[in-house]
Amino acid sequence: MLIRRRKSWEVREADATPESAYLNRRALLAGLGLGAAGAGLAAAAPARANVLTSLFGKPGDPLMRPVTPTDDLYPAPRNEAFTLDRELTPEKINATYNNFYEFGSHKEIWRASQDLPVRPWTVTIDGMVEQERTVDVDALIREMELEERLYRHRCVEAWSMTIPWSGFPLARLVAAAKPLSGAKYVRFETFEDASIAPGQKQSWYPWPYVEGVTMAEATNDLAFIATGTYGHSILQQHGAPLRLVLPWKYGFKSIKSLVRISFVEERPVSFWEELLPQEYGFWANVNPEVPHPRWSQAEERILHTGDKVPTLLFNGYGEQVAGLYADIPDTRALYM
Repeated sequence: MLIRRRKSWEVREADATPESAYLNRRALLAGLGLGAAGAGLAAAAPARANVLTSLFGKPGDPLMRPVTPTDDLYPAPRNEAFTLDRELTPEKINATYNNFYEFGSHKEIWRASQDLPVRPWTVTIDGMVEQERTVDVDALIREMELEERLYRHRCVEAWSMTIPWSGFPLARLVAAAKPLSGAKYVRFETFEDASIAPGQKQSWYPWPYVEGVTMAEATNDLAFIATGTYGHSILQQHGAPLRLVLPWKYGFKSIKSLVRISFVEERPVSFWEELLPQEYGFWANVNPEVPHPRWSQAEERILHTGDKVPTLLFNGYGEQVAGLYADIPDTRALYM
C-alpha cells in the first residue's frame, strides 16, 4: 500500500475552490469579449484612469476591480505542489480586511484603494543588471507564464488567511533581469502619489514603501509575484497590478503595487525597519517563540473563523526555507 504524507502546507482537495467555478468565469469573460475588449478599453483610457467593470462587483462593492488587458489569462492553472492544510479564506473577507498604509491605517482601506489607477502602469527593472528597462505591466505579465498557488498568509498582528494567488515565481523575473554577479539583494519600491493615496500625505512615514530580500530568498521557489487572486486579476486593495508574496515571512514584507525592482549590492532599509527598527527588522521570518515587543506571536487568529491556533515556524514553510538562514549566527534577529 502506498501511503502519501501531506507536506506541511497542503490542503484537502475538498477545501479548494472547484475548477469548474473558475472555468465558468473564464467562459463568461470570453463570451463577453473582455479579453480583447478589455485591452482596447485600457488602451483608450486616459492616463491615470481605471475602466471599472461591474461583472465582479458594483460601485461600493469590495470585489469591484478594473478591466485589464490580461483578464484572459485567468484563471491560471493551479500548481498542485502548493496546497494547504486549511480551507481558503472566503474572498469577500479577504477583500475587506487589509493593510495598505498608502491609503490609511485602518483595515477597511478597500474603499479608498479603489481610487488607485492601475492602468497604464510600468515597472522599472534596474540596478546591477545587464540592461535596465522599464516595461509595461501587461507585457511583463504576458512574458511570464502564470500559475495559481495556495499560500498561507500570516500578519505580524497575529491574524492569518489562506489565499489562492495567481502569478509567477520571482525567480523567473530574476532570471529575465540577468543580474550581475555583484548583486546581493533585490530592492522593491511601490508608487508614490499623495494625490491618490491619502496615507502618503502623512509626512512621518518614510515614503515610498520599500522592501528587500537577499538574492537567495528572491530565487527560492516560494517567492512569488502575484498578479491575481481567486481566479481573476488582483484587486487594488491587494496591491494591483503586481505585489510580492513571501509566505514564510510576516505580511508586511509582501510589498504592494510595485513600480521598481532593483538589484543592489547593499542591503536595503525597508519601510518599517526605517520607521520602527526596534520592532520591525529586515528579515521578518515567522517564529512563534520570538514575540513582537508588544504582543506574543505564539498563536494566530484565523480571520474568517476566529479560531486561535498555534503559529508554525516559518509559517509552516520551514522545509523549504530554513536552509536559507543556516549560516546566520544571530538567529533571533531573523524573526524581527
